[in-house]
Amino acid sequence: MTDQSASAAADYKDTVFLPQTDFPMKAGLAQKEPAILARWQEQDLYKQLRDARRGREKFILHDGPPYANGDMHIGHALNHILKDMVCRTQSLLGKDAPYVPGWDCHGLPIEWKVEEQYRKKKLNKDEVDPALFRAECRAYAQHWVDTQREQLKRLGINGDWDNPYLTMDFAAEATIVQELMKFAESGQLYRGAKPVMWSPVEKTALAEAEVEYADVTSTQIDVAFEIVDAPNAPELVGAYAVIWTTTPWTIPVNQALAYGPDVDYAMFELKSGEIEGKPHLEWMRDKRFVVAAKLVPDFLRRIGCEFDNSDSCLFESVGGAWPLKDATARHPMHALGGFFAKPRPFLPGDFVTTDAGTGLVHMAPDHGEDDFDLCKAHGLEPVFAVEGDGRYRDDWAWLGGADERRMSVINPKFNAPDGPICEDLRAAGALLSAGAFQHSYPHSWRSKARVIFRCTPQWFIPMDAPLATGDTLRGTALQAISDTRWVPAKGENRIRSMVEGRPDWVISRQRAWGVPITLFVNRKTGQYLKDASVNARIVAAIRERGVDGWNEADAPALLGPDYDPADYERVTDILDVWFDSGCTHAFVLESGKWPDLQSPADLYLEGSDQHRGWFQSSLLQSCGTRGRAPYKAVLTHGFTMDAKGMKMSKSLGNTIDPLTLIKDSGADILRLWALSVDFTEDHRIGKEILAGVSDQYRKLRNTFRYLLGALAGFEESEKVAVADMPELERYVLHLLADMDAKLARAVEDFDYNTYVRTLADFANNDLSAFFFDIRKDCLYCDIGPAAPQGTLKRRAYRTVLNVLFEALVRYAAPVLVFTAEEVWTTRYPDAGSVHLLEWPELPELGDGSELMGRWSRLRDLKDSVTGAIEPFRRDKVIRSSLEAEVKIAADAVPDGQLSATELAELFITADVSTTGGETISVTRTSHHKCGRCWRHLPEVTEDGALCGRCSEMLA
Repeated sequence: MTDQSASAAADYKDTVFLPQTDFPMKAGLAQKEPAILARWQEQDLYKQLRDARRGREKFILHDGPPYANGDMHIGHALNHILKDMVCRTQSLLGKDAPYVPGWDCHGLPIEWKVEEQYRKKKLNKDEVDPALFRAECRAYAQHWVDTQREQLKRLGINGDWDNPYLTMDFAAEATIVQELMKFAESGQLYRGAKPVMWSPVEKTALAEAEVEYADVTSTQIDVAFEIVDAPNAPELVGAYAVIWTTTPWTIPVNQALAYGPDVDYAMFELKSGEIEGKPHLEWMRDKRFVVAAKLVPDFLRRIGCEFDNSDSCLFESVGGAWPLKDATARHPMHALGGFFAKPRPFLPGDFVTTDAGTGLVHMAPDHGEDDFDLCKAHGLEPVFAVEGDGRYRDDWAWLGGADERRMSVINPKFNAPDGPICEDLRAAGALLSAGAFQHSYPHSWRSKARVIFRCTPQWFIPMDAPLATGDTLRGTALQAISDTRWVPAKGENRIRSMVEGRPDWVISRQRAWGVPITLFVNRKTGQYLKDASVNARIVAAIRERGVDGWNEADAPALLGPDYDPADYERVTDILDVWFDSGCTHAFVLESGKWPDLQSPADLYLEGSDQHRGWFQSSLLQSCGTRGRAPYKAVLTHGFTMDAKGMKMSKSLGNTIDPLTLIKDSGADILRLWALSVDFTEDHRIGKEILAGVSDQYRKLRNTFRYLLGALAGFEESEKVAVADMPELERYVLHLLADMDAKLARAVEDFDYNTYVRTLADFANNDLSAFFFDIRKDCLYCDIGPAAPQGTLKRRAYRTVLNVLFEALVRYAAPVLVFTAEEVWTTRYPDAGSVHLLEWPELPELGDGSELMGRWSRLRDLKDSVTGAIEPFRRDKVIRSSLEAEVKIAADAVPDGQLSATELAELFITADVSTTGGETISVTRTSHHKCGRCWRHLPEVTEDGALCGRCSEMLA
């Protein structure tokens, strides 16, 4: 190139259009997002949106209340980002989709934390005035409501944050009481004694949703019960029925033995040779034992006697289970007299199996559902020997109050092979074996202590009692499940199986912080009072004073003049917290406090664990009072694991703190992660995963940056009608329309993983790597003094870019809430928030099937050409594809063939020609390079001179 040419080339920089924008490549989200949040709050964006959508079709997502206890964790973040995505996409579709956040504020976790503060001060909570204690619980809950609210707002969640719902608001508590009264007045309440899961540490009944399972090592024991009567098989008298259990502490409340009606049993004794040299077996000499025939080998191994299928053991079949019918045995501790002296009957139990143990099960109706049902059917009632703290009551003959070895039944020492239970059984000649047994066992998820099944008087809502409709609560709930849309669909079977098999709903708890069971029970009849006037006074008291309105001093005023307080017991239990949250639809959707809401909700959205929690309690509560579910659809998400797929745990050090992530990288990165994973299953998060999300974000951001720069100075007068556009522009518009349909379908399916992936793939593959790359020459150079708005092709390109911008910023807004606002206000600083916009209206297009098919083949051809050029670039034969001349087979170009010039522009090469061959050939061009557009063209006489197009632009 001559000096003059070089000088001219330098001057040409000012003659081309280079994208210009103030939108930075570096996001700086952590610094920018708080300012955007503050602006939204100042402008009251939530109210603006409500005003803009007023009168439109509604979409109501009812927020499941997170618990007001602790900082936001990654599960909170995922859950609320998904909810925000639901509301924002529905709003984008033009619907009125309000979001009222809420919190669950009652219950044991908060009470437990307040008690911890007492314990640190060496104070006894039971000595504190209940009203004062509840006030401390209320203050504790309010602290965490305020904390979590600010943390969740930082995620960019658009909602009515200044007016959330709280289950501890007086009006909410009054509504919960009102809903309880509906069950009471319709006869759907009863007080009964059944075994329920009980925490001896927290001294209260627990719901299934409040229990978690963990592997433990328990003591397994084999215990001998001497058979004292067997009318159907006298030869059994004097033999010992062997039971096996992993809960030694239940032996002191044994009342019967269960056998399997279809199980074959064997009666045997050990040969002398098996006993010699084994002192622990000596007492078994000349004694006979009864065990399920199939389980004899396992039993013998547990007692230390090898079983080799030889004749080392003598068997006498008792011919199946029938000989045990009407038989009785005596308790190993029968010498204590009283309760222990009563004969223990053998009862037929369909639940008895030969999967493990001995095929004989000891029955303690106080401590097992099967035990309770079988014993009750045969007239054996619970004895309530174990108290709320897990110890046997003072007057219990075995290990009761006077015994110095008395301790909680969940204490491992109590059940150990050398503990008091085994010690006494061994002394009584009844302990055959004691050893370790590993298994899964329920624990309280708060105290982490083992729970027990304990029979206590509780309040229940029956599942199978007839309702006024003629159906049962179970039947009504199962029908409502069928009427509900479940996403993913497998959620329906999960909750259906739970409702089909669940026992009656235990709604009572023996604690202080919660909504009281506001019932008066007649001391003589045991029936609770049903009086609408009394109930109205109770509801009014709760509405005025909250849960403190239910107290002994006010009982006469609440009962009124028609009843003598001496005749009635005031119930002091509180409601299961799941009943509280199950009523939220009543005091949030139906109360009128939030007039934008309505019932039933279009959607409930929570983690999949809520099939046994909030989804189910809401379903049962609503079905029992309204005969239907409180929701039309239910969407569930899985749980977030670490990068290796392990459950997150502070002790393992593998947690991801969303607050730290937001502080370092910004909330939009966290949002993009949450909406990119398949959230319907368990999913992962980690540094490498987040690095990939950041890269995806960077590409999307750069797409918007390019659009903003390429549209600098764009005016309405530039717009070109679709019919006048080149094929490439029309093809891209059809791609956009195709993507638009996919995104709309993803919104309908709540398939946000597909939504984000489709949007990202379009931006990266169809735009950045294809459309933008091809048309950048046109954008830069098809403009000049002779064409101040550019050529038709350039104006068509910018018209499509404008369509793309208006659509993509809307599509991205529910996902990248802060970035989309930054993008929108960069181009339209005075146009208001992007989040007030609706789904884009795309240009009218005709049938594009033929066009789409042709361009799909052209893109495949382009990929092949790019692949053929790449070795020449790699070997530095050429520096860019613009230096390549390509020959392709004529029949490789689809029908509706583009000109050679158009093909060269498509492939971004110097020249394209067709041949009769079948392969693609590449050579380095000999054409000179235009000093303005840098294309190698035949009309350029020397490097740096102008091509015809550039000369025309500069004329």
